[in-house]
Amino acid sequence: MSDHLVICIGRQFGSGGHEIGVGLAKELGIPCYDKEILKKAAQESGIVEELFEKADEKPTNSFLYSLSMGGAGQAMGFTNYNDYLTNDKLFLFQSQTIKKMAEKESCVIIGRCADYILRGHRNMISVFIHAPMELRIQRICRLRNLEEDAARALIKKTDKSRSNYYGFYADSDWGAAETYDMSLNSGKLGIERSIEILHGAAQYFVHTK
Repeated sequence: MSDHLVICIGRQFGSGGHEIGVGLAKELGIPCYDKEILKKAAQESGIVEELFEKADEKPTNSFLYSLSMGGAGQAMGFTNYNDYLTNDKLFLFQSQTIKKMAEKESCVIIGRCADYILRGHRNMISVFIHAPMELRIQRICRLRNLEEDAARALIKKTDKSRSNYYGFYADSDWGAAETYDMSLNSGKLGIERSIEILHGAAQYFVHTK
């Protein structure tokens, strides 16, 4: 694959992973892709963007996955084989888009199993951003204007969805230190310091290749 530097960021919901990714990309002078991946995948595949948004960071809409997310009743409604394949097909289109991004330019990619998709890329750095639950609750309450109980529930639901998505497609443990090149506690380090550390790691990686 290409020599472009690609930094793939996995993140707990409310950990500031998106903000860190955007800030890191700005420091490095390269683009950052998050939700933009969905728009690009839709444009390249000819499939409406809403379908990618609906399937975003959720594994195949199978009976077993629905059970894991507590939706057994809904799972019983899937009788069409095409329903079973829908999210898998969208993942393949999205994977092609991510690979094209890495071939075209250096960039930061947030979520969506990018580290697994680009596992053969010789200049890919995988990072996981995490933070204590209470700090994440505070952040989500502030950003989403939610009460603490609602923020906690949203965090748990989103983390579970991301974990199942990553486990389903990457067949690895989402958030486990051994899965990534680096793991940072943004709650202890703060957003700016996290950006500084990743910027230094990226510069070191480039200069030692």
